[in-house]
Amino acid sequence: MFNPFEDGFAADPYPQYRAQRETEPVQHLPIGPWIVFEHGECTRLLRDTSLSVDARKARAIDPEQETVRRRIIAEVSPEAEVREDTSILNIDPPDHTRLRRLVSSVFTPRRIGDLQPLIARLVDEHLDAAAARGEMDLVADLAFPLPFAVISEMMGMPVADREQVRGWSHALVRILDFTIGPDEMRAALQAGENMRGHLTEVIAWKRANPADDLLSALIRAEADGDVLSDTELLDQVMLLYIAGHETTVNLIGNGTWALLGHRDQLELWRDDPALGPSAVDELLRFDSPVQLSRRIALADIEVGGFDVPAGAFVLTSLGSANRDPAVFGPTAEQLDLRRPDAARHLAFGSGTHHCLGASLARLQGAEAIGGLIRRFPELEATAEPAWSGRLVLRGMESLPLTLGLGA
Repeated sequence: MFNPFEDGFAADPYPQYRAQRETEPVQHLPIGPWIVFEHGECTRLLRDTSLSVDARKARAIDPEQETVRRRIIAEVSPEAEVREDTSILNIDPPDHTRLRRLVSSVFTPRRIGDLQPLIARLVDEHLDAAAARGEMDLVADLAFPLPFAVISEMMGMPVADREQVRGWSHALVRILDFTIGPDEMRAALQAGENMRGHLTEVIAWKRANPADDLLSALIRAEADGDVLSDTELLDQVMLLYIAGHETTVNLIGNGTWALLGHRDQLELWRDDPALGPSAVDELLRFDSPVQLSRRIALADIEVGGFDVPAGAFVLTSLGSANRDPAVFGPTAEQLDLRRPDAARHLAFGSGTHHCLGASLARLQGAEAIGGLIRRFPELEATAEPAWSGRLVLRGMESLPLTLGLGA
């Protein structure tokens, strides 16, 4: 039986994933959800438009836990219990289709591509600071601040407020894990309320003072006379911070750690910068920043030969799927930056809910990791990573590095 609480799982879940694929690729977990480990079945479920992402349509996994959750919500913010969640991550078509069209109209490949000089400059600034010290913590000094700075610059957010927004985002993202405890849930919900209040004020100011930035563009976004409501706009901005920031932090951290453990691959990319796009896809495949994606059965369905009842959560194990030899062959457990089919990974999901920010994450990963290994080709870890231990978003809290600059 799959056990994410087993010793060593946080540091390396992949041996257990392999065992699940080989022995019991579909399981009903004791804590309630079903989980699927094979690439083919995960892809089918992620693309199945008859399934939902709206948690309101699910049965409570644990009635006692649900009672605790509702009590904490009532303590922190009674309004949150009745507030409609309009984030495109958590709604189904046709609402999802409408909102995604509006957001996509401004979150364009051209706008993302125009961010390359900004991202490269921010990477250089962080690496300059590290060079002056001769050492760095990968997360604190690059992986964590970079994507937040990029999103803030892209959105045109006030500089003075970024540290507190970053703290709220980091606390709020923990609510994605279904194993969250009461204290963390309370802190996450409070962070969410603080962030909503702050961003509401920022959006109001931006309406009165529009500029050439993504937030102004979202405010102006229109399709066939349709625009984002105040609540819809706020929810999409919060999603950009939470999902867009944390996943990129994990891409940079996990990807760098993978290269440090495969020095030949690090040197391959270092000596051939053109490998950047394929290298990032292989790093995403090899150690996915997002490990689980959920769907909810709206009717009784069959999954891998099992009958799954309506209202049940079904978790697709993206981390396991990305190393499935049925798709990636006998070298699926190996890191190969020249892998021709690396882009078949599911790190960004699949289907209707494929990650809208995938191109931005790829760009930041290529600039940050590529810049790091070219600037400091002799860098080495001085300790093992301190893994966060979260089940949905796999990442580390810190990774100390020496940069190999000599005396």
